[in-house]
Amino acid sequence: MRGRIWIEGPDGTFLGYGRVVLLERIRDYGSISAAARSMQMSYRHAWKLVEFMNGQSQMPVVEKSTGGIGGGGAVLTPAGERAIACFWSAYKEFKAFLAQGSAELEL
Repeated sequence: MRGRIWIEGPDGTFLGYGRVVLLERIRDYGSISAAARSMQMSYRHAWKLVEFMNGQSQMPVVEKSTGGIGGGGAVLTPAGERAIACFWSAYKEFKAFLAQGSAELEL
C-alpha cells in the first residue's frame, strides 16, 4: 500500500510533506530564499507557500523580516514548530497504518 498525507485548512492544503520540509529548512537556514535554494525551489514559490500557511493558521508559522544592510530573514514561530511536530506525528501513524495494511494484503 502507498499513500500520501496532508493537513487541510479551510482554504485547501495547509501542510504536506514538502511544506514541512520547507518549514524545517527555514528554521535551519533562517531564510526563505536559502531554504528554497536548498530544495531547488524558486523563492517566489516558497514565499507563496509561507504566505498561504501563515494565512491559514491562527498564528503565523513563519515570521519574516525585510532586507536591509544585513539582509532579511525568517524564523519559525512556536506555532510553526507545533505544526511540524503535529505533521510528523500524523505521518508516523499513517506510515504504520500503510505497513500494517500491506502486511494484511500479502497472500
